[in-house]
Amino acid sequence: MTRKTESGSAAAANRAASSLRNLRSQIDKLDLQILKLINERAGVAAEIGRVKNDHGSEIFSPAREEEVLLHVLEANKGPLDNQAVRAIFREIMSGSRALQKVLKVAYLGPEYSYSHLAAVERFGQAVEFIRVGSIAAVFEEVNRSHADFGVVPLENSTDGRVADTLEMFMRLPQLKICAEVRLKIHHNLLANCEQQEIRRVYSKPQALSQCRNWLSKNVPHASLHEVASTATAAELAQREPGAAAVASRQAAVRYGLRILFENIEDYPNNETRFAVIGMHQAERSGHDKTAIMFKVPHHPGSLVDALNIFKQNKLNLTWIESFPARSHKPEYVFFVDFEGHIDDPKVKRTLAALQEQCEELSVLGSFPSSQTCE
Repeated sequence: MTRKTESGSAAAANRAASSLRNLRSQIDKLDLQILKLINERAGVAAEIGRVKNDHGSEIFSPAREEEVLLHVLEANKGPLDNQAVRAIFREIMSGSRALQKVLKVAYLGPEYSYSHLAAVERFGQAVEFIRVGSIAAVFEEVNRSHADFGVVPLENSTDGRVADTLEMFMRLPQLKICAEVRLKIHHNLLANCEQQEIRRVYSKPQALSQCRNWLSKNVPHASLHEVASTATAAELAQREPGAAAVASRQAAVRYGLRILFENIEDYPNNETRFAVIGMHQAERSGHDKTAIMFKVPHHPGSLVDALNIFKQNKLNLTWIESFPARSHKPEYVFFVDFEGHIDDPKVKRTLAALQEQCEELSVLGSFPSSQTCE
């Protein structure tokens, strides 16, 4: 290399270093502006909290938080994608909410179960998470006021209803659904051994079911074992030789496991809808659903007559499930949600008509509709 070439290379390196310093200086200035604006926003949020407190309003407002997220996502022009922007504003709102009150949120643990991920998606990190060992325990923690809210799985696009959740709504119908979380579920095979060495695969029953075809093809020699959660499965896979887990990517990081295979769910659009349960009714957002539970007389046509009320009032059903009534007779309880808020006039008319038609009717809550999150 000639001296002239060396001199040119040094000059180019100096220009690059100078350019980096200038760009980093811009970032430093922008960071300070962002910090200033975040704290100004938090101050306004704290003032809103004081107004709410004076009027006895709830600190957590899922309708307003959905409105904020929708507003910023519609305005987002990139280069950050909507998922990144949503995560940033979720934590800003979580921190601002914590200035008013640190909420206690119960979920089916351990950490990095899908219920935990759904709880973080809805509330952010600035809350006190309470992990419990069953869906029933989530309901009980909220019912006894040990937690302000609980997060429970309601239905899955592959497997349908989550029976434990529906049964607890039958036992504790006074608890309300005040928000929903729709989470894309991507399962992974986690282990610290090679594929051919796997002899046991642990996971929650629903997760094993959602991957049944993949597992039968790729680890046919392994026995499948049901456990309380996908995170518990990851814990077991970490401890036991020859064991694997079907769980989330975050669980792999938390429990020090290798991801042998990604996205092993049998259907690519696998999604679980979670319900946020609490003691209070969510306010109207303009894009709401209402969930109810009812039982009709046990004679021909009674269910058709009840469902026809929704048609007459032009209300669109978004979910319907039947569940054994747990009585001495072969009867069923029906779970339905539909578009609209309990304060909407046509929803009020519908519920009044259903009250006349049904033997039992409980409103499980009105809540803002949410978008699917990765």
